[in-house]
Amino acid sequence: MSDKPIINWYPGHMNKARKSMESGMKLIDLVIEILDARAPLSSRNPDIDKMAGGKDRLIIMNKADLADKNISDMWRDYFKEKGIETVFINSKNKDGLRNVMPAVKKACEKRIKRNEARGIKNQPIRAMVAGIPNVGKSTFINAFCGKNMAKTGNKPGVTKGEQWIKVNPELQLLDTPGILWPKFEDQEVGRRLAYLGSINDEILVTEELAGDLLLFLKDNYHNLLKERYNIDDEAETEVDDEVFSTHQSRMMDLIARKRGCLKQGGETDYFKTAGVILDDFRSGKIGKITLERP
Repeated sequence: MSDKPIINWYPGHMNKARKSMESGMKLIDLVIEILDARAPLSSRNPDIDKMAGGKDRLIIMNKADLADKNISDMWRDYFKEKGIETVFINSKNKDGLRNVMPAVKKACEKRIKRNEARGIKNQPIRAMVAGIPNVGKSTFINAFCGKNMAKTGNKPGVTKGEQWIKVNPELQLLDTPGILWPKFEDQEVGRRLAYLGSINDEILVTEELAGDLLLFLKDNYHNLLKERYNIDDEAETEVDDEVFSTHQSRMMDLIARKRGCLKQGGETDYFKTAGVILDDFRSGKIGKITLERP
């Protein structure tokens, strides 16, 4: 599989957004980083760590309803050991949002006490909301504020510029565009982000991407894969790299027949089949899945 296409996506507007975020860091007290609970490390932008410096930090694991809860518990412990406040939420149904404001105050506890010692009271916390594309930053902000303050979409790159949003007298949020980093040193990271939809599908070979995802599911979520697509054991037999493409095609052929993704003459429409598989994963229809462990 060494001949797989390299995955990278860093359009010009991301570099502009990065520079704007660097300037915005001077104005804020706290960085709220929104991660995808299905890939907590892969969805962390290392550039945000570099820009944030000594700022207080809070991690919000969005889309927790789509993740494997047992593994999410491991991630909670992982970040706790690193001294980083972490909240798991589902922005769409507002589950877990009540825990965000207490976590904000806890993350800024030292700053709040320092201000109080200086006689500074009731000063609002100014927080930057940062994260990679399509991780749900704007959906979180709208749910947290209780009204549509930020533009949302199901494709990466919807938020184009920064905007300040007053949540309550205690908190102001700086919404920022989703940015990636110029090069994925580990292509597995790029592949996981592609599965999640954080990279523009138009630059990807989605047929290969969906095939890779099927193999991951076969190895890690065998029962969920069988339940969703009724793939038989013969289609899931162990294979080596030399017959990877054949095995990949065999599973996709089965799914195509069951989902009606066929061209005239009964041939598999691999592009359409790939879209079905990726959509099923991203929407949680296959089941609760996490792509990486601590």
